Amino acid sequence: MSDINQNSGWRKVTSGLAVAERLAEAGERAAVPKTQAFVAVKRVGAHIGLKAGDMLLLDTLGAFTQAQDWEEGRRPIVWASNAYLMEQTGFSLSALKRHARRLAEIGVISFKDSPNGKRWGRRDAEGVIIEAYGFDLSPLSARVEEFEQLLAELQAERELCQRLKRQITVARRMIHARIEAALSGALRGPWAHLSSMFEDLLGRLPRHNTASEALERLLAWFKELQERVEAAYLKAAQTDKVVDNTTETIEQVSKKTQEMNPREVISDPHILTTNQLNPVTSNSSEKEEAAGLVPYAPPEEQVDRELEEWVAEARKKRGAALDLPTVMQACPEFASWARNMGGYLKDWGDLHRVAGQLRPMIGVSEHAWNLAQDRLGPQIATAALVLTFEKHCAGEVASPGGYLRGMVEKAGAGELHLERSFYGRLSGQAA
Repeated sequence: MSDINQNSGWRKVTSGLAVAERLAEAGERAAVPKTQAFVAVKRVGAHIGLKAGDMLLLDTLGAFTQAQDWEEGRRPIVWASNAYLMEQTGFSLSALKRHARRLAEIGVISFKDSPNGKRWGRRDAEGVIIEAYGFDLSPLSARVEEFEQLLAELQAERELCQRLKRQITVARRMIHARIEAALSGALRGPWAHLSSMFEDLLGRLPRHNTASEALERLLAWFKELQERVEAAYLKAAQTDKVVDNTTETIEQVSKKTQEMNPREVISDPHILTTNQLNPVTSNSSEKEEAAGLVPYAPPEEQVDRELEEWVAEARKKRGAALDLPTVMQACPEFASWARNMGGYLKDWGDLHRVAGQLRPMIGVSEHAWNLAQDRLGPQIATAALVLTFEKHCAGEVASPGGYLRGMVEKAGAGELHLERSFYGRLSGQAA
């Protein structure tokens, strides 16, 4: 009985089979090693519609071929019997026919039929196929370049989707944190409506793989909602906060403070490149003052001169030290959150407190934060967390906790240079 009988009705000529035959002719003119051809198709198999059973049959057919069958001007044709293929794959005859048909319709193999519909072939003394009829794997050779290009596109799409998902996660956490802060602070605002919109967006989060176009739309919705939540929170905070028994808003207070001191921070300690892991343990007022932690308000007429000196010194040293204005300017996303949550930040103590409050938003564990403070000291640990927060919001860091621990390890090896990172970000903003 014929292994492939065109009159049996199990295989009808279709456009897919015609395309596969043309691909086989093109594959005969190519010289592609068998390994390269199979690696290429396996990496994109699921995307082009191949199932596990299809790949099993394809592997079985490939094992029947020899290296010289894939050389230019030759065709890797397999004439193994149905009985042999059923034994090797464990398929029933109907399953074998079904998988072979799908391979051909997708354009991975082609059928080369003999006049009597049987599969057969013979090789010469050197193993070269002289004549053969059966399953033709030449389409694989013709499509290697196509498969490799498709793989590159799939990888780029996958990376884009991962980046978009990280940005959605950041926006989602920030929206949640802001609404929770508003509710816990009993601030007036449309929080019920905003919470409802937030829940609706959460319901749209993909449960399975989603194309980048859908994720981009979803990210745009989350960012739009984030802006509305931010605006509502800032408005509520400005309305409800009372400063010195007046109704001055936070924005007015901040504006007046900046007019008195454009540096925002009147006197700050410098964060130097560190090779030491000794934490700061002193809490006495004398030691804080000696370390520069106690704010000092210079006369108003000295502000402009001191600001000019500070800018000149910062440019001169270019990474020798860090102060609070540099940190805040280099990390605008963190600065926005910090000021909204903590108001006016007068010194490193305020920044350290707010950084600790923002830490859970980016998924840094309390253990990682405590370890950083213990090894680096409060000030350097704060700067490290600020940098981690900013990079995570920008989609540059996927694992904030791991990134912070990495900086702790670098400090232990004497390789932590935070000032380079901050001044580098400032340079990028200027560019």
